[in-house]
Amino acid sequence: MEQNEFIQVIDQLVNGEISEIHIKKDDFLAFRQIIVNRDDFKHFRGIAKHGGDVTYTYLEEARS
Repeated sequence: MEQNEFIQVIDQLVNGEISEIHIKKDDFLAFRQIIVNRDDFKHFRGIAKHGGDVTYTYLEEARS
């Protein structure tokens, strides 16, 4: 995926259009770099899957 594609799916996740994002191991670092620079970074929850993939959800309340 490219950076603009990541931004588009992040916006869909935040707006509730989709419930989760599946990120492949190869795309993880590029995706994470985008979300850590967001003001709402603490609202994202990443759950590691077998093989290095990660599933992200967006939380209503920021995690601590």
